[in-house]
Formats: sequence, C-alpha cells, structure tokens
Amino acid sequence: MRPETQTIVDDVEQALSLLRRHLDWDRAISRLDELNAAAESPDFWNDPNKARKLMSERQYLEENIGAVRRMEADLSDNLELIELGEMEDDASVVEEAEASLKALKVESDRRQVETLLSGEADGNDCFVEIHAGAGGTESQDWANMMLRMYVRWAEQHGYKTEIMEVHAGEEAGIKSATVQIKGPNAYGWVKTEAGVHRLVRISPYDSQARRHTSFASVWCYPVIDDSIDIEINESDCRIDTYRASGAGGQHVNTTDSAVRITHNPTGIVVQCQNERSQHKNRATAWGMLKARLYELELQKREEKANADAASKTDIGWGHQIRSYVLQPYQMVKDLRTGVEKTSPGDVLDGDLDDFMEAALAHRVGGESVDVADID
Repeated sequence: MRPETQTIVDDVEQALSLLRRHLDWDRAISRLDELNAAAESPDFWNDPNKARKLMSERQYLEENIGAVRRMEADLSDNLELIELGEMEDDASVVEEAEASLKALKVESDRRQVETLLSGEADGNDCFVEIHAGAGGTESQDWANMMLRMYVRWAEQHGYKTEIMEVHAGEEAGIKSATVQIKGPNAYGWVKTEAGVHRLVRISPYDSQARRHTSFASVWCYPVIDDSIDIEINESDCRIDTYRASGAGGQHVNTTDSAVRITHNPTGIVVQCQNERSQHKNRATAWGMLKARLYELELQKREEKANADAASKTDIGWGHQIRSYVLQPYQMVKDLRTGVEKTSPGDVLDGDLDDFMEAALAHRVGGESVDVADID
C-alpha cells in the first residue's frame, strides 16, 4: 500500500474511533434498542410531544450508528480490494479502491465536524434574516445575492427552504428578507454565518464602472417547537399589518395580509407575508418572535460562558466577518478563521461548507482553523 493511501486509512480509522466515542457506542446501541421497543408500544403516541422527541432521538441514533457501520464496512472492503489488486498486479482495482477511500475520508471528516453540533438547538430548523446595509441599490443588490447564496447552499444539502418575507428595493435587490431552512442540524451549521458580510466589486449600477463596497448583515435563529415554552406578554408587543410586496398574485398585493410584530422590551422585529391569510401570517410571526427570543436567551448563555460570542453590530466598516472581493482580484476571506477561497463565483453559488466548518471549530475551540486541516 502506498504511504499516502496508508495516511488516508489512518485518518479514517481515527475519525471512526472519534465518532464511536462521541456517540458513546455501547450506550447508543442500547438506547436505540429501547427506543425501537418503545415505538412498538400501542400507547406510544398518547403523548404526541414526548413521542416526537423520542422519534427524533431514534432517527438521530439510527442515522449515525448506520453511518459508522457503513463506513467501517466500506473501509474494510476497500482495504481487501487493494490487497487483492496488489496480489494480482491489477492497477485499475487498486486505483478504484483508493478513490473510494478518498471519498470515505471526506465523509468521515465532515461527520467528525458534525460532532461539534452539540448546542441546545443545533439540530433544529432555522430562520435566516438578511438586511441590506447603507448604500442604497448597491447594498440591496448584495443582500439579494446573499439570499440566493443561502438558498443554493440549502438546496445542495437537501434542505427545504421557504421565503417568509421579502422587502424589495426601490430599483433592484432587497432591503430585507427572511428564509426558513428546514433539515437536520440546519441551525447548527447556519448559525456560524451570523454577522456582517462585505462585498467589493465593479458596480453594475455605476455608469463610470467604479469599484464599490457594500455591506449586508445576516442573523440566524432556531425554529422552536411546542415543547419549548416562551412566555410573551401581548401588551409588550406592537402588531402592524401592511400590504405584502413582491410576487404573490392579485390578492397579496391588494390586501393588508402581511404582519409585523415589534417586541418593545428587546426591540426585536419579525414579519411574515408568505401566506394569503393574515391570520396564518400572524401565527407564523408569533412563532418567529418566540424563536428570536429563544435565540436571544441562548446567546446570553453563550456570552456568559464565552466572552467572544458573536453579537449583532452595525452593518458597516470594522464589523464584517467575511469579505467577498470580485475586483481587482478574486478572493473570499473569512476574517474570523482566515479561511480563503479564490473562486467567489462558487461561494456565491452556495459553496460555504469550508467556511462553516472552520467557523464552527473556531467557535468551539476558540482558535483559527486552516481549511487544509478540514479537507
């Protein structure tokens, strides 16, 4: 076996060992047996909230235990293929097995990073808010590009997305938007994107083709279920209705179906306009407000434990977490971790994994992470 192949094998074996330890393997197997037995009980669904929690835990254990077993089998099979290919002097068999091992290493590395998703709400769906900074059309166009970027990232990972509200810009782009991303660990991954993002490019809106700098902010918070009780006094809130903007048909554009709720004690504002019914939009907005207040509580806990926890800042110079430079050179750089990519087009098409993985490791470990250490 070639030395570089042996290195890959060693890395995969180490990752699998860490995954087993993270799962607490024997306890996880025992717990899955308990949950399978419980799910067969005729009174399992008598308490729907408890049942949903148990089914979620069961799904998590099944998926992760199954993944470790499958990767261990793939590793063993490919090692046997390499040994067979070397014995029979068949280079094509060896090359095929080595390619499979490289793919296995990529998967084991990603799953190893996912072990960092241990926060209280990391496994939940999430809302992503995007707001244009100062700068008019330029920043509004940049905010629209960012909305597309996160939708593309979600689609690439099999997540579902739903646009909750969009406030269109006067000439182009958007002033703000909220998108819900639905899927396992959605909040755990996307929470690392919260902050100010800076774009440098030749403006398509400048007749003199000058370089412009634009800013937009991202704010992420988890979707919460009924099992998490968040008390809100309606007297602390102002509820406004307004005419929805953008696509949606004649009804949406001619009735005050959109709802905005302002929580006066915290200044948090949420809004929803994706439904035709004002009643449905109001219910969704209340859910969004509860999620924001829950995220605020999570943030307070994190700040207490970690003085470097991220917080909302002005949308402008000195506060950005990442720079996207399209002119005079091509570079996207995360200013927290030092991760760089020289293909901004791919990043704007949703290639965000390296940034998210490094930021997650940085958030947990408090140190910069070289993307080479993740790939």
